[in-house]
Amino acid sequence: MTGSPGRTGPATSGGGLDAPDGFDTMWTDLAPLGRLGDGGYDRFAWTRTDDVLRTWFTAQAASRGLDVEQDRAGNLWAWWGDPDAAVAAGTPGVVVGSHLDSVPSGGAFDGPLGVVSALAAVDALQAREREPARPVGVLVSAEEEGARFGLACAGTRLLTGGLDPDRARSLRDRDGTTLAEAFGVSGHDPDSLGADPRALGRVGAFVELHVEQGRGLVHLERAVGVASSIWPHGRWRFDLTGRADHAGTTPLADRDDPVLRLAAVVVEARAAAVRHACLATVGKVDVRPNGVNAVASTATVWLDVRSGSAAAVQAVVADVSRVAGVAPRCESSTAATPFDPTMTARASDLLARAPVLSTGAGHDAGVLAAAGVPTTMLLVRNPTGVSHSPHEHAEREDCLAGVEALTTVLSDLLSERP
Repeated sequence: MTGSPGRTGPATSGGGLDAPDGFDTMWTDLAPLGRLGDGGYDRFAWTRTDDVLRTWFTAQAASRGLDVEQDRAGNLWAWWGDPDAAVAAGTPGVVVGSHLDSVPSGGAFDGPLGVVSALAAVDALQAREREPARPVGVLVSAEEEGARFGLACAGTRLLTGGLDPDRARSLRDRDGTTLAEAFGVSGHDPDSLGADPRALGRVGAFVELHVEQGRGLVHLERAVGVASSIWPHGRWRFDLTGRADHAGTTPLADRDDPVLRLAAVVVEARAAAVRHACLATVGKVDVRPNGVNAVASTATVWLDVRSGSAAAVQAVVADVSRVAGVAPRCESSTAATPFDPTMTARASDLLARAPVLSTGAGHDAGVLAAAGVPTTMLLVRNPTGVSHSPHEHAEREDCLAGVEALTTVLSDLLSERP
């Protein structure tokens, strides 16, 4: 049964994984959590909604006999088998998973599809009534989207040592709450935040399933594909200063209005992206004091740039910086990140020569790959091509094809010795 582009989840009638704890049941359980009136989702890290999502995952894992732990970075791991014994034996585990947080008014599939599919793949393996040859882990990463504290993949960056713990603790949301404060309110010790070599060392291979954030698979008429790499990308913050003043009495010639430079930055970002064949986006701004009858005193602009060419990314940032008149602060920058070529080719072969595509979207899989973990990604067709939006979608049949593909790849990895 097919669904419409505006549907927030796959249809739940028809064949497929309909066991009590199967795909459909899990998807139905998740559907109302953090849902907004427009059909989108606000699922932000270290909030009440996030607590409910983490409790849901812990209960799902426990129902499958999986042992759940939280690492020093706030990521959740559910293990089938003993990961420490496997490390001692030289056969670290195979991990699947994704994230449960969202961008503001985000779609239902970005992240949760990977988590639900991972649990459904475990169901399929457990139905065979055999212990895995290597431990199987399911990962739910923390603050992948960066929607609350402004830094994407914060959980896996902390885990791998790519994010300084002091910087992480000092990150602030729009209300001024620090990540350390939010972490503490959720019942955790902010002083414990940091890299976790023990947790990372348990991972012998990682596979992330994700809804495609484009229409590559639509054009190729395939339900599932394999990602080969992540483009170079980054986010830069421009702090523009001016002078607050009265909108009704201050002559135009006497104003120092940073919003004019904000507007120039937005226009130049688009023009530079066209010149250098990149993707550049200004999706977040902050104007102070944000009064309708006041000239602003400051304007902060965040620039997101992505391309298959690192040089093109830097060229766009340089062009926008000249227009802004200030040097930006780089909040994150990621080089081109290839996934393990052997795993990628093997996955494609196992899945009937599934198409192999690169992606401009950042993922935890990229952070783990950059840290040296053998990693690959599976992509599930998105008929709308839209993501980070309530219109993000995947058909139920394609979701179940993704579960089958993930199970196949996971089973193959479990049969190999690292």
